[in-house]
Amino acid sequence: ILGMFSELKFPVPWGHVAAKAWGPLEGRPVLCLHGWLDNANTFDKLIPLLPRDCYYVAMDFSGHGLSSHRPAGSPYHFLDYVSDVRRVVAALQWRRFTLMGHSMGGAVAGMFCFLYPEMVDKLILLESLGFLLAPEDTDAWLKSKRMVIDRLLSLEAKQQTPKARSPKAALQRLLEANTHLTAEGGAILLQRGATETPAGLVYNRDMRVHTVSIALLTCPLLLLSLQNSEIVETRSLHPGPASTQLAQDGLLVPHKLDSRNHFVKALREAFESTLKEHIQLVEVPGSHFVHLNKPEVVSGFISDFLTAQNARARL
Repeated sequence: ILGMFSELKFPVPWGHVAAKAWGPLEGRPVLCLHGWLDNANTFDKLIPLLPRDCYYVAMDFSGHGLSSHRPAGSPYHFLDYVSDVRRVVAALQWRRFTLMGHSMGGAVAGMFCFLYPEMVDKLILLESLGFLLAPEDTDAWLKSKRMVIDRLLSLEAKQQTPKARSPKAALQRLLEANTHLTAEGGAILLQRGATETPAGLVYNRDMRVHTVSIALLTCPLLLLSLQNSEIVETRSLHPGPASTQLAQDGLLVPHKLDSRNHFVKALREAFESTLKEHIQLVEVPGSHFVHLNKPEVVSGFISDFLTAQNARARL
């Protein structure tokens, strides 16, 4: 039985992301993602019941648990949680691993799989349906969102000192990048947009603004199913076998999905009808936190799924 755990901290520009780990460092990597307003302790009772040859890391999302809060004035965008995962994975130097997410953590896991399918070998969702994107939005969304994360991490890694330019060169560069500006307009912008230093003018703008995506989405960003079959077949975005476990008294079972939850109901129906070859949904007795309240109810299914060698592992 996995009992002892160790505390981990991963440095990030605004502080650190906290996590806890169980099992041998050389074990098969499993990253565990908690739900909204929860923390890594949500897996405390489940992980000790799972296979001992895995290395489990349960992280606290930014603003949760023991992780640092984002800077004052910075909202928590959903993509930031996906970025948290990418940062932790980079720090762990994992190239391929299993993702397990509960509730919101499952949605984050689904979005991560969508962006980085080559990194995830198996996906386990607890009381969650992952992430759904309309096929017509797929190309633009993938390109823009992955670019945002990768550019930001690359920019931070380089840590380049802002380039200083002569007033003439600073104006020329501004005009080259903004062909609709006149020289007079550019000079006006530079009065507030650059600071004079001994080495020359330095643009005031935060280099991170270059990572902002202006791509428009025609679908909600936050909810809640894996890719539909067309995307799986044509884009090969599915990370491998996936397992979804729903509690009978949870939030996603049929009797809970009344007319007020028609969108989630439609997602579940799509989930069941289009991913039959890749996933099997399992309903178990319990509530939304069945993995914490009664972990033995789900631990057997998860253990079988983790240890299955077949590329199309099923529960």
